[in-house]
Amino acid sequence: MKHTRHTLASIVLVVFFAAAGPVQAEPTESYGEIVGRKLLSGLGNLTTAPVEIPKNVIITSNESNVFYGFLGGTFKGIFLMAGRMGVGLADLLTAPIPTYPIVAPLYVWDDFYAETNYGPAFVFEESR
Repeated sequence: MKHTRHTLASIVLVVFFAAAGPVQAEPTESYGEIVGRKLLSGLGNLTTAPVEIPKNVIITSNESNVFYGFLGGTFKGIFLMAGRMGVGLADLLTAPIPTYPIVAPLYVWDDFYAETNYGPAFVFEESR
């Protein structure tokens, strides 16, 4: 009788965990497309990261004044330039691992007037 209870409990647990598992959305990119995107974005972010400086001078100047925009935007741009270069290097080194992009916008020139921000690192992406 005990053996039957354990078997029944095991089956109930397996069914529960199978039903409660994460719902996976249909992937939008194949594995090769994800790797290619990571290689290109890594190389692009490494080479165009210095554009963060004038981008942030413009954004900060538009939000406040020219003097603070030049000084604050320059420092903010240098900080974000280092971050974008780090993300680019991470994308190049981890290109075979399918993860979502860390930086948004993906490239400096994408939505030029949007603030650069960083999301969670190394969130895995399903490929089709």
